[in-house]
Amino acid sequence: MNATSNPIERGVNLENFPAFSYAYQPIVDGLTREVFSYEALIRGPQGESAKDVLDRVGGSVKYQFDQASRIAAIQLAASLGLRTHINVNILPGSLFAADVSIDATLDAASRCGVSIDQLILEVTESEAIADHTKFAGLLNVYRGMGLKVAIDDFGAGISGLNLLADFQPDQIKIDMNLVRGIEGDGPRQAIVRAIMQVCFDLGIDVIAEGIETQSEYLWFSNQGVRLFQGYLFAKPGFQQFPSLRYAGLW
Repeated sequence: MNATSNPIERGVNLENFPAFSYAYQPIVDGLTREVFSYEALIRGPQGESAKDVLDRVGGSVKYQFDQASRIAAIQLAASLGLRTHINVNILPGSLFAADVSIDATLDAASRCGVSIDQLILEVTESEAIADHTKFAGLLNVYRGMGLKVAIDDFGAGISGLNLLADFQPDQIKIDMNLVRGIEGDGPRQAIVRAIMQVCFDLGIDVIAEGIETQSEYLWFSNQGVRLFQGYLFAKPGFQQFPSLRYAGLW
């Protein structure tokens, strides 16, 4: 990290990497009406999109960048006064890269005063996980220490159920394409109910992601889901934890 850069004001400047910073979007507990976690979403130093940043990261250093950016997300969140969980994304390949280690993430978190049981690693279901057994084995060591794991965009890929057979995460986030307009879509309802039943049987928490309307929220709430993320509650806040808006839900 460049010592002259300010991770809050100008984005984090890492040598050989594009400048970047983070936005944070809350995951809300519908029962307590409080923030359960904040997902860290990578952005450009002036709020540019994640794609704008990631398109400028060379393939040869993507796992090093993945690790460095994850550490920066935790550091910035800590400086903002994090008191909840924090969801940070990880590329599955980072677990197998020889020069990348989750230990570096945990060490950085500890230095910032963020405990391991506040951390939730998010892996996107559609990303390639070549060896489910090895993937599970590596993560389960850290899960035994208190680290949590979430599978993002569940239902968007083709390997989701196979992944659940080999590895049971702490959370899954239902893909927003299944969420959209679900209150009036029978096939989507059937698919999501089946996913939720598997998760309930396995003790996996379900997060309804991409909630934009009260009708979507109420449908999931009536199915027993209590964790929600989406514009109905708050848009991502660039370099800040945004205020919640409940839109008359409670």
